[in-house]
Amino acid sequence: MEFPLQVPERRSISVVTPVYNGEGSVAELCQRLGDVLPRIAVQHEIILVNDGSRDRSWGVISELSSRSQAVRGINLMRNYGQHNALLCGVRAARYELVVTIDDDLQHPPEEIPRLLARLEEGFDVVYGAPEAEQNGLMRALASRITRLALRTAVGSEVAKNVSAFRIFRTQLREAFAGYHAPFVSVDVLLTWATSRFGVAVVPFQKRYCGSSNYTFIKLVRHALDMMTGFSTAPLQLASLIGFCCTLFGIGVLVYVVGRYFLEGSIPGFPFLASIIAIFSGAQLFALGVIGEYLARMHFRTMNRPVYVVRSVTGYYTKDSQ
Repeated sequence: MEFPLQVPERRSISVVTPVYNGEGSVAELCQRLGDVLPRIAVQHEIILVNDGSRDRSWGVISELSSRSQAVRGINLMRNYGQHNALLCGVRAARYELVVTIDDDLQHPPEEIPRLLARLEEGFDVVYGAPEAEQNGLMRALASRITRLALRTAVGSEVAKNVSAFRIFRTQLREAFAGYHAPFVSVDVLLTWATSRFGVAVVPFQKRYCGSSNYTFIKLVRHALDMMTGFSTAPLQLASLIGFCCTLFGIGVLVYVVGRYFLEGSIPGFPFLASIIAIFSGAQLFALGVIGEYLARMHFRTMNRPVYVVRSVTGYYTKDSQ
């Protein structure tokens, strides 16, 4: 691949990668990044955040950082989730641009110059959108649910292009420097800082090894966290359902009174039981939504940490802490 971009004297890039059970791919990722980054940036670093891996990922990261001054490793105390690990890495980034990329090599590092070229057109955030989705039926369904949930927080224009392969200006993190809630969505946090989002269509590849750690249940749970953690859409939906049920109740009242005057009788117990069931269901739904929001407030008042670092490794360890 050609690299048509000129390297400005001051351009510097931090690449942040959350690693979970990636011992088989993280070395290959660093090697390919090491071939690309010197051609597009005067200074660069690769920040590998070990998110509680159960394999030898941290050992591989430590070895890579000992061999290269560009590689830094952050070892979290346990598995906090992809976005929490990303937030940790973004906060540790030293340079003016941040690239986030998965450790499974589905996002080709060789496509970073394409994202960078789009960023220099005046955007603050650029997503690498896949040319074609390669997910199975259940994963594709879960991804659609996640994007639908994301729309409630960031809008449809941003949500339709969201990807874990992204580049943005490091100064954007100032908008969420004080964010400490345990539920994290990096994409939502970026919308707090800017509205200049762009997209570059790039080819996605098959996983280098292993299988995806995101299951259908995990993706749906993440979607629910986004909806209740960063949006009031569920509350608005509950209000709408309550309003519709009120209109329906008024209609039933008119029907019962009208039938009484026309026929001299009113519907029996089955009709009454069905009405009670409808209204009870609407009330329980509204209470459930309110309960979700109260739970989020409860967790935030507990000051539960977003992540906790166990250890760090790399040439810039002292400067970054």
